[in-house]
Amino acid sequence: MKQLSVFNVSKDFTAGTRTIRALDHVSFDVEKGECLAVVGESGSGKSTIANIILGIHDASDGGIIFNGHELPDKRDRTLRRTIQLVQQNPLSALNPRRSIGASLRLPLDIHDIGPKAGRRARVAQLLEEVGLPADFAARSPSSLSGGQRQRVAIARALACEPELLVLDEPTSALDVLVQARVLKLLNALRKTRNLTYIFITHDLAVARNIADRMAVFEKGRLLEVDTTEAIFANPGHDYTRRLISAVPVVGEDEMVLRRQIMESIDDKS
Repeated sequence: MKQLSVFNVSKDFTAGTRTIRALDHVSFDVEKGECLAVVGESGSGKSTIANIILGIHDASDGGIIFNGHELPDKRDRTLRRTIQLVQQNPLSALNPRRSIGASLRLPLDIHDIGPKAGRRARVAQLLEEVGLPADFAARSPSSLSGGQRQRVAIARALACEPELLVLDEPTSALDVLVQARVLKLLNALRKTRNLTYIFITHDLAVARNIADRMAVFEKGRLLEVDTTEAIFANPGHDYTRRLISAVPVVGEDEMVLRRQIMESIDDKS
C-alpha cells in the first residue's frame, strides 16, 4: 500500500539574480513499512526532497500525498508528529543544556502524549527500546558516545509515535562498528513498529544494508528507482554505475566476518 507519493516536485532557490533549480520534476512512491534509500552525491537534491517531505521547504511545483491526502505547505501538529526527522549529527540536534530525559520528555509535553504522571516512565521505555539503560535519562548529551547520542535522537523521534521517519545521513558520523549497530537497531524498530523510512545517504554500502529500494539522484533529477538488489545487479544509468564502482570491494572472507559481527554485536553499545 502506498503511504507516500511524491509527484512532479520541483524546487527553485533564488540567489541574488540567479535561480537555482534544486529539484526537477521528481516523482516516486514509498510503500507502507518499506525503507527507501535516497542516494546521490552532495548537491544531488536528496536533502531538498527530504526537507519538502518534512515541510521545512515548500515545493515550487508538484506535491506530496501522505496516507491518501495531499500535504499542505503549512503542517498542523498532527502531521508534524506523524512525520519525524532523525538528523545527521546527534550532538548538534540535542540541546546540551537539557538532560537526556528532558530532551525525550519534550515531544511528549509538546504533543500532549500520554498522562503527565506516566511520562517519566515513558522516557525510560523509550531508552530501553533503543538499547540504553533508564539511568541515562539523568545524563547530558556530552557524556554519551556518538552511537549513544544517535540512539537518543532516534528515541526522541519515536516519542511522537510517528508513521514515517526521514533519516538524514544518520550513520555518517559514526565509525563502522557503531554504524552497524545503529543500522541493526533501525531495522529492528522498523519491523516492531511497522515504520516507513526515507533514508538519505551518499553511502551506497549503507543503503545496501538497510534499504528495500533505492532512488538515485543527480543534480536535482531522479535518475532511477528500483529494488536495491536490482540496482546493484544491473544499474540503469552511468551515474549509478559510477556510484556503485566507488563502493569498497571486500573479499568473501571479510564478508563472512562482517555477517558474523552483525549477528553477534551487542546492541547496547
